[in-house]
Amino acid sequence: MDISNEKIAEVIGGIGEYLAMQGVAFKPRAYEKAAEAIHSLAEPVSEIYKKGGLKEVEKIPGVGRSIGEKIEELILHGKIKEYEGLKKKTPVDLAELSSVEGLGPKSIKKLYAELGIKNLADLEKLARAGKIRTLPGFGEKAEAKILKGIEFQKRSEGRLPIGRVLPLAKSIVARLSSVSGVEKCTVAGSLRRRKETIGDIDILVVAKNPERVMEKFTGLPNVARILAKGPTKSSVALDAGLDADLRVVEPAAYGAALNYFTGSKDHNIALREVAVKKGLKLNEYGLWKGERRIAGKTEEEVYGALGFGYIPPEMRENTGEIELSHKKELPEPIEYGSLLGDLQTQTSWTDGANSIEEMAVAAIKAGLKYFVVTDHTKRLAMTGGLDEKKLLKQMEEIDGLNKKFTGRIKILKGSECDILKDGSLDIADEVLAKLDVVGISVHSYFNLSREEQTARILKAMTNKNADILFHPTGRVLGRRAPYDVDMDAVIKQAKKTGTILEIDAYPDRLDLKDEYIRKCVDSGVKMSIDSDAHSVAHFEFLEYGIANARRGWAKKSDIINAWPVEKMLSSLKRG
Repeated sequence: MDISNEKIAEVIGGIGEYLAMQGVAFKPRAYEKAAEAIHSLAEPVSEIYKKGGLKEVEKIPGVGRSIGEKIEELILHGKIKEYEGLKKKTPVDLAELSSVEGLGPKSIKKLYAELGIKNLADLEKLARAGKIRTLPGFGEKAEAKILKGIEFQKRSEGRLPIGRVLPLAKSIVARLSSVSGVEKCTVAGSLRRRKETIGDIDILVVAKNPERVMEKFTGLPNVARILAKGPTKSSVALDAGLDADLRVVEPAAYGAALNYFTGSKDHNIALREVAVKKGLKLNEYGLWKGERRIAGKTEEEVYGALGFGYIPPEMRENTGEIELSHKKELPEPIEYGSLLGDLQTQTSWTDGANSIEEMAVAAIKAGLKYFVVTDHTKRLAMTGGLDEKKLLKQMEEIDGLNKKFTGRIKILKGSECDILKDGSLDIADEVLAKLDVVGISVHSYFNLSREEQTARILKAMTNKNADILFHPTGRVLGRRAPYDVDMDAVIKQAKKTGTILEIDAYPDRLDLKDEYIRKCVDSGVKMSIDSDAHSVAHFEFLEYGIANARRGWAKKSDIINAWPVEKMLSSLKRG
């Protein structure tokens, strides 16, 4: 049975959450990690199973024998007996409720047991009625936080993080490209522009047999229902919770259609205005002079005929790119695949799924020349954060592994050091000084006032050992808004202190956002693009960080881990 990765990840992650409700130790995190890995796969798990059975499924990071057998059961029978039993015991909408910041499995169970809350509507109704504050362990502040989280959910409704959508879109494109007669198949829309959240998927196809492509598209395993089906256009609702549109276009209009359906709307309007001034007409079918189409086969042809160089999709937001392209002054954004290192990774020393050695092997496979081990520190007790003694012990292990991996990859000693409420760091300076790279980050007191939060971060940045500010605004897409901080002040402080600002590529974060990246570029503040990997599968997240960097017009010269390791290290404060 063909079951989408989205569905498999939902069920596997759901088992973990139900087990956490019951207070089961260790297993919930294992299911969570397996679900994260499945979410990020471009290849359908059902196809992996068809090729090699259970043995191949077990090769997915985080998937061992037990979880692999449950995936096999789901593929073969369409359901998992254990999951169905757990759902009957606690019949709640896990996906809805767990999307609200601060609601974990145990609190969801308590809300159901005490108040009968099954979904988001129940939660909002009873929170507004003041019922949640009466429960032990909640109170007025928790109730207010829940209501704030629900409002944030409403604002985010209908959009999913790019990390959940891009693998899905790639699998659809791969399936459609395999249809006989398909000459081109490309994702368009906001996904092609690599926006951080996506509302729907647009796909363009050039095909000799459009009817055959439409049949394949509407029959995909992740199609929940068919919304429209025609000879050249079809629309479907996917089980991931968003719609997908497919258009078949003629070869002569492919470039014009791709440009039109990629957008953005403002970019397209500006291009059409340029065309009108030249006595031309631009639409999805081509660039026209009267009744004659003068360009349209490729995007390059369309831009060239209008007097521009090619503008990368990530830069098409009408924020100056058209004018600069006309003057041949458009900056060349950092290319995909150009990173040499990764400056934030977690291992099994804290909350990562894999050992340092396993991460090293995966980094080599990802084409990296170096990576930094940055496990959490003692303030973050829930992750098993390292104190000074454990950090020193980890450094010894890294020394041994560097001897083993000589000539293949360089493992650097680092830390994701917690910023305390007063702006100090939770590891002694004499130990931080022994590390190659020190990242600092906020993991607590998210609700401080703007003045307090900004002052706290600015103070931490003055520490002589603080090389990089990790995930600077603390946001989690679709789940947690950024904390209130003056980013202009942070960027100014970064310039003053020589602190690097991170573009966290983990698809649920994508922090910095493009707006702040552009400000860093303009201010001369250097950045890093890091995966924030918690598994060997997460190095591929670097692609999302590069996409955000391109949207912020960052060049290779702006990103320190696009440089050789010696140059990167010399760019840090202590370098």
